[in-house]
Amino acid sequence: MTLAPEIRDTMLAAIPKLRAFAISLCRNGDQAEDLVQETLLSACTSIHSFKPGTHMSAWLITILRNHFYSEWRRRRGRLESIDDHAETMAVKPTQIAQVEYDELCHALTKLPPEQREALVLIGGSGHSYEQAALICGCPTGTMKSRVHRARADLAQLLAIEGPEYFDEDPIISAVMARSERARIGA
Repeated sequence: MTLAPEIRDTMLAAIPKLRAFAISLCRNGDQAEDLVQETLLSACTSIHSFKPGTHMSAWLITILRNHFYSEWRRRRGRLESIDDHAETMAVKPTQIAQVEYDELCHALTKLPPEQREALVLIGGSGHSYEQAALICGCPTGTMKSRVHRARADLAQLLAIEGPEYFDEDPIISAVMARSERARIGA
């Protein structure tokens, strides 16, 4: 099957978001890559069901999410948690950023799946509340509520008391500035 160049390019541009969302669901890089490949194959096979003018990324993430939950239901009980292998990890992190990242990942696993999914779609993948609600099949207000509760629960799990808790991070500041420049075309 040959895809139109604009559809192919749009699908390729969505791959980083698909990978990020897949990793947040699977918590395993190899499984996430397999999930992204399955999603893209499925999308190519059923490209006729894509409605032109709608958001390709949201459509692909919906397919990815459905594949993940279908596979999860099939393998229920056989999935292994990262905590099961924590003792076999080779080296404990030595950098503060790595420790903070690990704490964040651990805290995210403690959130209910609906909250974690909402937070990743809105905060991690950059989707609008409307797009995330469409992906999850719920009203926009429900999505906003899930994100609000997820942020509050995450702040409590990480013992974050307010914005003053965060120090200025030159790397994050540089990434944010670059992202803003790219967004406005400077």
